[in-house]
Amino acid sequence: MTGSQNEFPRADFGVVVPAYNEVENMAPLFEALAETWHRNALAGEVVLVDDGSADGTAEAAGHAARGFPGRVRIERHPVNLGKTEAMVTAALATPRRWLVLFDADLQHSPEDIPRFLDKLSEGYDIVTGWKQGRYEKRLVSGVYNWLSRQLFRVPVHDLNSMKAFRREVLEEIPLRHDWHRFFVVLAHDRGYRVGEIPITLYPRRFGASKYSGAGRIVAGTLDLASVKVITTLLRKPLVFFGTLGALFGASGLVVGLIALYYRFGLGQGYRPLLYLVILLVVLGALFFALGVLAEGIVQVRDRVEHLERRLGAAADRSGTEG
Repeated sequence: MTGSQNEFPRADFGVVVPAYNEVENMAPLFEALAETWHRNALAGEVVLVDDGSADGTAEAAGHAARGFPGRVRIERHPVNLGKTEAMVTAALATPRRWLVLFDADLQHSPEDIPRFLDKLSEGYDIVTGWKQGRYEKRLVSGVYNWLSRQLFRVPVHDLNSMKAFRREVLEEIPLRHDWHRFFVVLAHDRGYRVGEIPITLYPRRFGASKYSGAGRIVAGTLDLASVKVITTLLRKPLVFFGTLGALFGASGLVVGLIALYYRFGLGQGYRPLLYLVILLVVLGALFFALGVLAEGIVQVRDRVEHLERRLGAAADRSGTEG
């Protein structure tokens, strides 16, 4: 996608706001958004997703949104599903071409919204915020982002912050639970153009953080490994697993030759070597079989994605002709 700032329609965007038990933040949130809309002559809409709140967040949002100058859509999840699912729900609820992910806790300034839109107008498909200043979990966030840059070579400093993107990016990339953290990585892996702008992170005014605890660090690390496997190893699974199988098989052959030398050359039988040979050969065969199976799965996935692209292109042509 290419274009200039003059061509960018500031009306064709939606601000996605996931909210879980954020009742106290609804009034100041919509007040701040309204000020930004007036100050910057914005005409986009707000899509707030109440993600299974038990404190009346949706009702408070509906009341606070009465003075908002643009359109507000309020979607609800019956139970707490997570930020990733809230993103997807919001994208399905609005036809706007551009989406801005904005947290309900006002730790980001609404004044950054037009800055993200202007950066998108430079031709980027997704723009992420680079948090500046002092904030909680800075060390954990810094290590996570450093690891992500080393593993995936993404050209941005912060992957889990405020961001804006074309809705087509979200439509093309299937996200699993909590994989909003890897949205930028997966978009970059697909060839989308990624940029960033520096933003300030402010202290939370009300409520408690929903993303804390050692469990999230462990889960995030395992998810990081999972994404690495998907974006690299599973592109050619037979090469990866077949190589492992060949290494195990070759090791079994070498150990087998050593066992034969002990038995017939030295006249000494050493049964553990025989067991090791069997283990290595079996592992080699299993890894090779796993590679063949994974290769078939990847072929099916690629065909499904190709079919989806063709159907999407046909739908676009049909809509244009109609």
